[in-house]
Amino acid sequence: MSAVKLVVCVVHNRDKGKVMDELVKAGFKFTVIASTGGFLREGNTTLLIGADVSELPLLKEVVSANCQTREQVVNVVPFEAGAPGAFIPSPIKVPVGGATLFVMNVEEFAKF
Repeated sequence: MSAVKLVVCVVHNRDKGKVMDELVKAGFKFTVIASTGGFLREGNTTLLIGADVSELPLLKEVVSANCQTREQVVNVVPFEAGAPGAFIPSPIKVPVGGATLFVMNVEEFAKF
């Protein structure tokens, strides 16, 4: 019996359709959970994917090829802004998108 892993894959909502379509084409099955990023509070999608160890390279390749990192301009408000109108927010570029994968051991797997 080969080892099964649980892959938790967090992708930006702009990438979810493309990556989910390609994962299905590659034969992966997954559960989708809507989530929100902590920094920009933007929509993400979290995919729970069960995969055999031998499938991990293909899984990573599919996710990598379909989740693009891009820059987004955001306004940064200083922590101590003082009176309203006393500051001008500074726009900065931050990377968004891409994917984050967590690969975890699975002690037991059963399908009914």
